[in-house]
Amino acid sequence: MCLLVLAWRAHPRYRLILAANRDEYHERPATPLAKWPAPSEILAGRDEKAGGTWLGLDRARRYGIVTNFRELQRPRRSAPSRGRLIPDYLASGVSPEAHLARLETDAPGYSGFNLILGDLEQLWYASNRLDQFSRALPAGIHGLSNEFLDSPWPKLQRVRRSFESWLHDAAEFTPDEAVPALLAMLADRTPAPEGSASTGLSPEWERTLSSPFVTHPSYGTRCSTILMIEPSGNTVMVERRFAASGESSGDSEFLLNAGDWP
Repeated sequence: MCLLVLAWRAHPRYRLILAANRDEYHERPATPLAKWPAPSEILAGRDEKAGGTWLGLDRARRYGIVTNFRELQRPRRSAPSRGRLIPDYLASGVSPEAHLARLETDAPGYSGFNLILGDLEQLWYASNRLDQFSRALPAGIHGLSNEFLDSPWPKLQRVRRSFESWLHDAAEFTPDEAVPALLAMLADRTPAPEGSASTGLSPEWERTLSSPFVTHPSYGTRCSTILMIEPSGNTVMVERRFAASGESSGDSEFLLNAGDWP
């Protein structure tokens, strides 16, 4: 996943509102958002190559999101899969703070990552490329791509402005109104102005990756996910998947009342 915006304790109805795009090579196999087989109590998509996920939710409304940290060198082959970070947290049964305290010792062995872990009471951010591994997030609006949290990448700033404007204008909304609006926001295919971002990539790739929604024959936005959780535990979780052409290839939707599980 390469771009997300979230509102934490910043809306009168929802404890969390999250909208995210996952970018990946189209050849990398993945299965859609679904309940994982027992004994897992996870609602997530699955990366079929490494067996992990990029975004997941459990019965207790604990959730996690991981993004790779953009580094030009190739990952070490011996490094553990970053896709296991979310299932490991959701299987732990502990708070975000407690889980990150356990993870900190082993975190340097992974390739670069950003990690957001939350539950109904806490939201934490961690990166193994920061001197201070983890910290609790205050109430407000945050954005993340493949750099540190709230780094001012042009495409992240663009989506964040749209997200803030939508939140301001839509203090009251139903899921049927919110989900299409957030998916449309994530579908922005406008590249950043030339020269506005310097990533160390070729100019062609830099421009391709500069739009919030990435379209390319070999690599691009594979899915968009919306997650909204009320303090009671009522939850909306929607995933829209895309083909290499950028056309929609299917949706998964879960509307869960407090205490319910698929």
